[in-house]
Amino acid sequence: MPRFLHVSDIHLGFDRYDSKERTLDFYRAFRDALHKYAIAPQVDFVIIAGDLFEHRNIQPNILNQAQLCLQDLQEAGIPVLAIEGNHDNTPYGTKTSWLRYLSDWGLLKLLEPSTPNTGNALYEPWDEETRRGGYIDLACGVRVLGSYWYGASAPNAIASLAEAIKTLPPPPAHTVMLFHHGLEGQIARYQGALRYNDLLPLKEAGVDYLALGHIHKNYTMEGWIFNPGSVEANNVEESQFDRGVYLVEMDAAGIRADLKRDYTQRSIVRLKVTARGQESQEELEETAIATVQQAIQSGKIQIAAAPIVELRIEGQVGFDRLELDTHKLQQQLQELTGALIFLLRYNVDTVEYATHITEEASRFQVEREVFMDLLVAHNTYKKQAPELAQGLIDLKNQHMQGLSETDLYQFVQSLLQED
Repeated sequence: MPRFLHVSDIHLGFDRYDSKERTLDFYRAFRDALHKYAIAPQVDFVIIAGDLFEHRNIQPNILNQAQLCLQDLQEAGIPVLAIEGNHDNTPYGTKTSWLRYLSDWGLLKLLEPSTPNTGNALYEPWDEETRRGGYIDLACGVRVLGSYWYGASAPNAIASLAEAIKTLPPPPAHTVMLFHHGLEGQIARYQGALRYNDLLPLKEAGVDYLALGHIHKNYTMEGWIFNPGSVEANNVEESQFDRGVYLVEMDAAGIRADLKRDYTQRSIVRLKVTARGQESQEELEETAIATVQQAIQSGKIQIAAAPIVELRIEGQVGFDRLELDTHKLQQQLQELTGALIFLLRYNVDTVEYATHITEEASRFQVEREVFMDLLVAHNTYKKQAPELAQGLIDLKNQHMQGLSETDLYQFVQSLLQED
């Protein structure tokens, strides 16, 4: 009974948030998942369905992370079969990549169909001497087929791949294919997703297990299409997705793919505060702090774990939204939570007031209502709006009369002191 581990979208070298510790999270998650669900159960092989790396060009330490993980598998006698994804594929006009480097050094087998117009069949068997080939038949009774990152041309590529698969020698008991692309309907705002019918030619050609990557959310379809999702969350939105690695068993009765998520991952906590427009700036800050403190007291935020925390402040505010010092508040909340990264999302609108003014209104009435709208919209001044509106009109008149800046300043001081 063949058993293998299906991983995808590892993104070693992830460098968002400019945090070295966060970059290490992706290495730790990948290595721990391999030890728990490939090496410990001694699977027959591991497949990587694209995006081993975050970037095509990587730093030496990131290459070293990949080598350490793959060497662990090599020492355990577990072969690794891989394809490139859109993040780490061979740049246009070049003939090599870091996955090709790892393949040439024997740490994995990069399965690639033949390049068109070379005169070779699209799928050539893996050659251990040249370290080239598009498919491999394993001793455990599984044929594994590779592919490229095809982007928008994926539907046409699938048709060609399916026809090429039909011309191959009879396969062993099971056929697995690696394909880095996403299906429609899985996540919002994803352009270029494949329809289920686009993939059907592969099933008709004999593919029993289509190992997908690209979308960072776990999903399956019709018992033969499997996407584990990313190994570690690439952003806070992905923390709401089920994702992990698939430990798969295949036999005559069918496929059993068990999504494994119990390995080292950084905790991500998302919080929200909704402003109603009645709070002062100080009250809104106090609400934000209280929301975070409650999450700590409830155990949702584990300070010792140095989590990633996101706090979203949404809604309407009754003061100039720029008066809230978000940088200072963010630093305060990061210290409070012990967060590795604290994200403060401040997305509010200022409450707008618009008094109806008739066409017959005098200039004085128009000025007064404009000042009233501005003052009522500000939480600090709305209770004294009538007096302050008159004061502003008087201030304007004194300015037009040519009073000095010193006199105007003293007038403003006396106006505010009276209020």
